[in-house]
Amino acid sequence: MWLADKVLPFKICPICAGVSGTWLWMLAASFLGYEVDRAIIAMLLGGSVVGIAYQLEKKLAAGKSALLWKALFIPVGFVVAYGLVSSQWAILAGSLGIASILAWTFVMATPKQGANQKVEELKQKMEKCC
Repeated sequence: MWLADKVLPFKICPICAGVSGTWLWMLAASFLGYEVDRAIIAMLLGGSVVGIAYQLEKKLAAGKSALLWKALFIPVGFVVAYGLVSSQWAILAGSLGIASILAWTFVMATPKQGANQKVEELKQKMEKCC
């Protein structure tokens, strides 16, 4: 069993943890004045953005389009990464705000009443079945 399984309430694959850990320490080193190739940091951040989009896709509210989610979230995530790597704090803050609104709209927003009704119908059918 991996350490993160014991500490975090959700699973993180070791590759994703390695990628995010790498860009975190490289970004920290860069902010501390060490010579770090920011293109590598940007590449790793881009991978994390795509990984986050695919993980959150699994949690989309009923009736939400996965294609639309990725088409909107991934470019905004890349702008977040750009703002972070280039120390453009206004861009970072604005794009984080947009990413948060997108995540709330697609993931946290309550499903439509029709979706709840279908779930209830399925529950009733399963109870009658067995």
